[in-house]
Amino acid sequence: MSHALKQVFNKDKTFRPKRKFEPGTQRFELHKKAQASLNAGLDLKVAVQLPPGEEQNDWVAVHVVDFFNRINLIYGTISDYCTEQSCPVMSGGPRYEYRWQDEHKYRKPTALSAPQYMNLLMDWIEVQINNEDIFPTNVGTPFPKNFLPVVKKILSRLFRVFVHVYIHHFDRITQMGSEAHVNTCYKHFYYFVKEFNLIDTKELEPLVSAWLCS
Repeated sequence: MSHALKQVFNKDKTFRPKRKFEPGTQRFELHKKAQASLNAGLDLKVAVQLPPGEEQNDWVAVHVVDFFNRINLIYGTISDYCTEQSCPVMSGGPRYEYRWQDEHKYRKPTALSAPQYMNLLMDWIEVQINNEDIFPTNVGTPFPKNFLPVVKKILSRLFRVFVHVYIHHFDRITQMGSEAHVNTCYKHFYYFVKEFNLIDTKELEPLVSAWLCS
C-alpha cells in the first residue's frame, strides 16, 4: 500500500469513531462477506448484489454503516482544507447548494458552511445507525417500517459529501495519490444505491455524468 493510501486509512484522520460490528453476529458475517467480495476484485456491479439466502435489510444495513465509515474517513483526509473561509457554503459547484434541516435547531432548510454541514451530517447519521429501534443488532429483531426511508435519507446526504469532495477538493485527493481509492469507493456506493433504488436519479445528477461512472 502506498504512503498516500496509508494516509487515507489512517485512523487518526477520521474525526469520529467507527461503528463496528460485533464478532459472531450475523451482521459481522455479512460485513466479512461483503469485504471478501471487494478484496477478491469482483466486478462492483456484482459485488453489491444480495447474496443468496440473505435478507435485503441486513445487507443494506451493513453497507450503510460501511459507507458511513469510509466516506467519513475520506472527508477526514481533506477536512483541514475544507474551512469556513474556503467553503462558506455547502455546495457542489455553482449549480448545487445543499441546505441543512433537522428536527431540532434547523427546522427549515438553512444555508451553512461545508464544515458545519459535514459535522451536523455525521453527528446525525451516527445517531441513526446507533439507534437500536432503527438499526437493530440482535438477530431476530425486525427492522422498523421506516428503515428504508431513513436509509434513503442517510445515503442521499452521504452522496452530497462525494459531490463536495469531487468538485471542491479533488485536487487534494490527487495530490495524495488517492484518487483511485476514492473513485472505487464512489463507484461501489453508486452501484449499490442503483441496485436497490435507494437514491432518486435526480439526486445523483451532480456526478452521474462523470467519467468514473462509465
